[in-house]
Amino acid sequence: MERCRCWESLRTSPRKNNSKSNCAMHKNWNRSACSPVEYLTIFNNLLTVINGLAEVAMRRVPASDRVHEYLTSILKAGSQARDLTRQLLAFSRKQVFQPRSVDINVVIRDLEKMLRRLIGEDIKMETVLHPGIATVRADPGQIEQILVNLIVNARDAIQEKSGAAAEKRITIETKPWRLDSSYVADHSESRVGPHVMIAISDSGVGMTEAVRSKIFEPFFTTKELGRGTGLGLATVYGIIKQNGGTIQVYSEPGRGASFKIFWPVTGETASPPEGEADSEASLRGNETILLVEDHDGVRGFAGNALREYGYSVLEARDGIEALERLDESNTSVALAVTDLIMPRMNGNELADRMASLYPEIRVLFASGYTDSYVIESGAVKEGVNFLQKPYSRQELAKSVRQLLDQ
Repeated sequence: MERCRCWESLRTSPRKNNSKSNCAMHKNWNRSACSPVEYLTIFNNLLTVINGLAEVAMRRVPASDRVHEYLTSILKAGSQARDLTRQLLAFSRKQVFQPRSVDINVVIRDLEKMLRRLIGEDIKMETVLHPGIATVRADPGQIEQILVNLIVNARDAIQEKSGAAAEKRITIETKPWRLDSSYVADHSESRVGPHVMIAISDSGVGMTEAVRSKIFEPFFTTKELGRGTGLGLATVYGIIKQNGGTIQVYSEPGRGASFKIFWPVTGETASPPEGEADSEASLRGNETILLVEDHDGVRGFAGNALREYGYSVLEARDGIEALERLDESNTSVALAVTDLIMPRMNGNELADRMASLYPEIRVLFASGYTDSYVIESGAVKEGVNFLQKPYSRQELAKSVRQLLDQ
């Protein structure tokens, strides 16, 4: 049965002619956003211990030892579990992201080689990048996550299309775009003004209207059991919504699909890319660190990791105990690494107390989930230093060293 063509804004208020389907999607979305994200906090704490200790053990076992192979498998599985929790946090809009000014074209070019490996040699991928587009404020890792998920979705749609002679093509396009007041009047959550349009189009199997109306729902998938989690497109939707953007999808059965993202621009200059991986020696230090963490396993791992890098460490289970350690200490504490969600006194309250009592101590927050007192619409507030759980020993040491060297 032939379906009509339809553009759908999945970021905005529904129109009258499709209000029922849109409202249903938004209700499902909101129900998922209200799911117990606290469980992910617990899971991230466990992953910090599992991944962290596996990493430490690998450094002490020769690569030729069979145990090293087992540890590698444990760490690989732990990394996959970490990525899954971050996807869950992304579409529930509880993920912490650290935005900076980004040139979308640069992100695409840097990722292009990897994307071509993902789709295989039999699919042609074309990039049509408008020169000199404005920068956007975004976390580059989130842009990459969007691109990977949409490209994998396009690849799978092409592979589902029967016929060896069928065209196999994916196009990534960028161009400047201005959303005007008439558009915003129909799409109430979008913004008037300049945007960067990112389009990912494919020649795949396409979608019926019924499928299209559900593709951004968490855990919805048309793939056979074991081939998809139903989180990829939900993650895309969550990230774009988290950053104030808009996504639209156009598709017909047998005629492929096109996803268009409209990302608000900023007048800032693009920030320089991250440098190469830091050497172990560059991450070492001899300062005294206050480590505040209520999870015994995470505290043990993080404390030992910091000591291996040369730091002296004072440990505390919560904010009240941390203040007691500072009062008892005869040494100068340079930095506090504190969890956010703790009994008796949380990390934010501890930071406020230290700001008045020990203003010289810098603070690094660490958590797998953050409450509204640190996050506004999912973004880290200006001036807040944050380390996402689960973290590795090197990620912890790098964050500590960077903050101490500021």
